[in-house]
Amino acid sequence: MNTSLFKNEKNVSLFTAGQSIFQRGDKGDFMCALIEGEVSISINGKTIETISEGQIFGEMAIIDESERSADAVAVTDCKLALIDEKRFLFMVQNSPFFAIEVMRALTKRLRRNDL
Repeated sequence: MNTSLFKNEKNVSLFTAGQSIFQRGDKGDFMCALIEGEVSISINGKTIETISEGQIFGEMAIIDESERSADAVAVTDCKLALIDEKRFLFMVQNSPFFAIEVMRALTKRLRRNDL
């Protein structure tokens, strides 16, 4: 995903290496766009994906309004754009490219888990 969509983002959070971003079971009321850094996604202590700059994560919980299904931890110092449901819906409605990128991220994860 092109993080230039988020370069002027006002709702930015900074996380230090090793800091938890969210944990399995947490309320999924935002998704993240990784502007800088690297994030590890894990389930039961096993890393299932490493998120790099320009990628999104946490979108599943915001789409289906469920609890988080995994843990997200900053591997390096990170800068994240936090996108709540209201902003997510605005972006989907006003930027077809954003909606396609979210669907691509979901599809990639589903395909990887089907193997």
